Amino acid sequence: MNAPTDSRQLVDKAASLVEAARRAGADTADAVVIRSRATSVTVRLGKVEGTDASESDDFALRVFVGKRVASVSANADVDPARLAERAVAMAKVSPEDPYEGLAPNGLLVGKPRDLDLFDPTTVGAARLTEDAFAAEEAALAVTGVTNSGGASALAGMGGLVLVTSAGFEGQYAVTRFGSSASAIAGTGTAMERDYDFTSRLHFSELEDAAVIGRSAGERAVRRLGARKAKTGPVSVIFDPRVARGIAGHLAGAINGASIARKTSFLKDSMGKQILKTGISATDDPLRMRGTSSRPFDGEGIEGQKLAMVEDGVLRHWFLSSSTAKELGLETNGRGSRSGSTVVPSSSNFAIEPGEASPEDLIRGVGTGFYVTEVFGQGVDMITGQYSRGASGFWIENGQLSYPVSEVTIASNLKDMFLNLTPANDIDRNFGTAAPTLGIEGMTLAGS
Repeated sequence: MNAPTDSRQLVDKAASLVEAARRAGADTADAVVIRSRATSVTVRLGKVEGTDASESDDFALRVFVGKRVASVSANADVDPARLAERAVAMAKVSPEDPYEGLAPNGLLVGKPRDLDLFDPTTVGAARLTEDAFAAEEAALAVTGVTNSGGASALAGMGGLVLVTSAGFEGQYAVTRFGSSASAIAGTGTAMERDYDFTSRLHFSELEDAAVIGRSAGERAVRRLGARKAKTGPVSVIFDPRVARGIAGHLAGAINGASIARKTSFLKDSMGKQILKTGISATDDPLRMRGTSSRPFDGEGIEGQKLAMVEDGVLRHWFLSSSTAKELGLETNGRGSRSGSTVVPSSSNFAIEPGEASPEDLIRGVGTGFYVTEVFGQGVDMITGQYSRGASGFWIENGQLSYPVSEVTIASNLKDMFLNLTPANDIDRNFGTAAPTLGIEGMTLAGS
C-alpha cells in the first residue's frame, strides 16, 4: 500500500475550513477528513466474480456559535468559504446544546505516537486474485466439501486528519489486508456452510490464504449430521469467534452515550460487581499494531489503557467530551468520529484471559453446548435479555460430541456476565477480543 503522499494537502484543506469558519463567525470549529482506499477481489468456482476499487476523502466541518453547534459534510472539491458560511448559518438557528464543544486544550496530545499502523507494502489486484483462488482451491480440496461459497482478498487503507481552532493538527493512516473463504458441505437438505478469514494491519502477518480455505472447508464438514438438543438448562461454552460478540455486548453496555440516554442495562452499575471476582476487561487505544489503535481520538486526545472492569468491578464508561460533560465526568479519550459528529467508542477492547485452557472448560462442564455460531437479533441492551439462535457441538463426558443446530440459547446478560469464566486462548488481532468463554445457567430451547 503506497503511503499517502498528499496528506499535507489534506491537513492544509482542513485548516482552511477551520479558518473560514472563524471568519464566518464561528467561535470555535474543527474539521476532519476521513480517507479510504480499498481494492478487493472475489472469486467463485474458479472464476473472478468481481474486482472492486474505491477511493474517497470525506470532509466534515463542525462549528460552534455560543452553545449552538452545526456540522456539514462535503467532498474534496468543497469551497471552504461557502461551506463555512453554510455551517455557521445552520448553527445560529440550531437549539442550544450545553454539552457540545471542543475538547479542553489541556487534554490535546502534543505529539501523536507512531503505533506502526501503516504498512507500505503494495498488494495489487493480481496478488489478491491469486490469494482468493488459493483459498477457494484449498476449501474445495477438503473431503466432504461439495461446493464453494466463494473466496475473497482485500487490501485497503484508512486515515484520519483532524484540525481544530485550538491549534491541534493531527493525522494517521491505517492499512488493512485480509482474505476469506466460504465452503459448503453435503447435499440437499443436509448441506452445511461455514467460513474462515484472516485480517491484519501488516501484510506479512496475514495467515496463508490456503490455510484459511482449508479451515473453512473443515469447519463446514464438521457440521454435517447436525441435530437438535433437548430443551432445558445448559452450561454453554462460547467459541472465541462467538465470544467476541459477548465482549461486544459488554462494551456497548458501558458506552457513555447509552448511559446518558439511560438505554443500558448497566446504567446503575458503576462501582459494582458485574463480572466474577478476578476477571477484568481492558481497553487500549495505544497498543502497537492494534486493530483498533489510534494515536488520538476524534477530538485530538490521546486515550490511555484502562481497566474498564477491574477484578469484576465496573470502573469506567467509554467517554467523549460531550458525553462526559452530560454525565458530570471528564473524557477518557474515547471519542470517535461518526460522520461529522463525535460519539464514544471502544478501541482495542478485551475480556482478559483466565488460567484454564479451553479443553479444561469443556471438561469442566461435563455435559453442555459448545457454540460456534449465533444468529438473530434477540439482544435487548435496555433490559439485558439475550435470546439467539445457535449452532455448534454437544458436549458429552467433557468432550465435543455431535454437531447441533436449530436451537435457541437464552438468558440475561447481567447473569451471563456474572457467571462468565474466560479461558486462556485470547487472540488480540481483533478490535473486540475475548478468549473461549464458559457461561453457566443458560436455557436451551430445542427438541
